[in-house]
Amino acid sequence: MMDFGLDKLALIGAVALVVIGPEKLPRVARTVGALFGKAQRYVSDVKAEVNRSIELEELKKMKTQFEDAARNVEDTVRSEVNSASAAFDNEWASATAGLDGDGTNSGSSSIGYEPLASPPPYYTHPKKNWRLKRGATPQWYKQRNGVRTKALSGAARVARFRPKAGAGSSTGR
Repeated sequence: MMDFGLDKLALIGAVALVVIGPEKLPRVARTVGALFGKAQRYVSDVKAEVNRSIELEELKKMKTQFEDAARNVEDTVRSEVNSASAAFDNEWASATAGLDGDGTNSGSSSIGYEPLASPPPYYTHPKKNWRLKRGATPQWYKQRNGVRTKALSGAARVARFRPKAGAGSSTGR
């Protein structure tokens, strides 16, 4: 940018006063100031947009780096787990080699080891209503003492205990 000192600004102001005139100078100065302010806001908006795009690109780069690191860790863990499971399988196979039931190990027959039978595909309970909870109080006791065993809605209760229309009520005049 150009370097404007106090003497140069005074010279520009004097030339503007002579050329424009004293009547129009305040209005022109306001217009120039407003345009200068709009230009500054536009430049600051452009700078902010450029900074946001640069930060976005940096975040994308960082995201790809983290994803690569996560993949590397996942691959390392998976390979370690696979090698450990393979070593375990080898040790298990060598430890259980004599227990296959081919008659080489007589200790299993002396203990009474028999393989478990496979369970049926589904289990049915012998009682018909096994999911219904039964109370400890017998039904005959509840009926004798008038304990409600079935819930009634409010409308059903009103209908049950409403007096009959023909039984001595004089509703008509």
